Order: sequence, then structure tokens, then C-alpha cells
Amino acid sequence: MRMERQASDGPVISGFSGRGFKVDGGVYDGLLITPERADGWSPPPIEALAVGDLEPLLALDPQPEFVILGTGAVLVRPAVTLVAALEARRIGLEVMDSRAAARAWGVLRAEKRWISGALYPL
Repeated sequence: MRMERQASDGPVISGFSGRGFKVDGGVYDGLLITPERADGWSPPPIEALAVGDLEPLLALDPQPEFVILGTGAVLVRPAVTLVAALEARRIGLEVMDSRAAARAWGVLRAEKRWISGALYPL
């Protein structure tokens, strides 16, 4: 699948490749993405995902409105403790499968929303 680039600042997810994501000329299996940068990510099993695994996303200044969590090929709910830890920081969490998360990233960044994303491999 190919996604068309929309006017936005920062990295753009332009499509999928194998188990991963095409971002500005690079391909990443797992992906941490902010309005400022995109980095490869080797995430833990979803049930073990903790707020510390997302620290690079939470270090934005100002902090992100919310984190988009792409859980791989299918939607999987993360641990309640992760949701609570983010809520304690006043950061929302939007959970969806990783393909939907990649598409949502493009739409929300085109709207100039200050968000971050953690996408598990497809």
C-alpha cells in the first residue's frame, strides 16, 4: 500500500514494507515516531509494555497530547497499568492495529496535532 504525503512538519509514514513502515526514506519494523523524529524500536511483548518503554515519546517539549499505540496486525489492549501511568502524566493513549495507527498518524499530523506514536511490527 502507498500513502500520499500530506503537508505536515516532521517525519511522514509513506507506506508499508514487509513487517514494517516506510518513513522518509527509511524502513522500520517497530517504530517510535514524534513530530521531530522517527526511530526504530524493538518493543517488548504487548502485555509487558510499560511507560518506560515509551520514554523517548514522552520527552517531547511540550509533552504530546496523546500517544498512538499500534499493536501489530491486530488490536490488543495494553496493560491497565500503562494506561494509568500515562493518565497520571495527563497523556492520552489511543490503541489500534499498526496499519490504522500509521494512517491515523498521517491524518493527525496533517492537522498539526502534537502527538507521538509507538507502532509494533506488522
